Amino acid sequence: MSNSASQWGSPTASKRALLIHGMTMCSNSWEGIARLLVAEGFFVVAPNLLGHGYRRCTNYKVSEFAEDLRPYFAMNTSYDVIIGHSFGGPITLSLLPFLPKPKETTVILLDPALELSEERLNSQMNVFLQWTANVRSAEEHMIENPTWSRRDCVLRTLGVAMCDLNTVGVFQRNSPWSFSGMFKNIPPNVKITVLASDPNLLERIPNGVERLTVRVLTGIGHWIQYECPDVIMDAIPLPRAKL
Repeated sequence: MSNSASQWGSPTASKRALLIHGMTMCSNSWEGIARLLVAEGFFVVAPNLLGHGYRRCTNYKVSEFAEDLRPYFAMNTSYDVIIGHSFGGPITLSLLPFLPKPKETTVILLDPALELSEERLNSQMNVFLQWTANVRSAEEHMIENPTWSRRDCVLRTLGVAMCDLNTVGVFQRNSPWSFSGMFKNIPPNVKITVLASDPNLLERIPNGVERLTVRVLTGIGHWIQYECPDVIMDAIPLPRAKL
């Protein structure tokens, strides 16, 4: 297992969660969700992806990002919940073959980057270059995103600052960018919930797939974990107190 990861809670907890961040983010960026999960009895692990958290990257295929996370499933290690955001969405789908078969697992994808046209791919590459060339301060993020906490703004700045500039190769090595077909191979022990801020995402997800639920959230941006953490927690099967 990579030592480039953040952990919250007790390793002896009865439930485990694995959190996969998006492009130009870092493991620490899950702090808010991680604290909520710990309060519900989870041990939480969030790795730094290749090219992030001061890690270097030499192969930029999504499959290689997933393969790098295989040690987190060593010795039949299982997770009750796996959450992936944005670029972490296709990586999370690529992890499905690693999951132990008997374990019931809830997978939550936050605005997953499933399908990108060549034009959109080039646009995202340019955004990446802009972000990494001119790292915005926490104060700038607070002005632009008034619903974010100061902590989340600081962690957003930290993630960009620790990103390897060469990771821009991801946009060149994964063309055509098409991952929605992975929904057709959901294991019988896995249930997936997609939470989307972009209603156009519905057009990129196959219809009639068993164990797949899609919900569009209105009035929020791409950073669902910062703006609507309670919606994410509601998608996790948890014992609820009787009223």
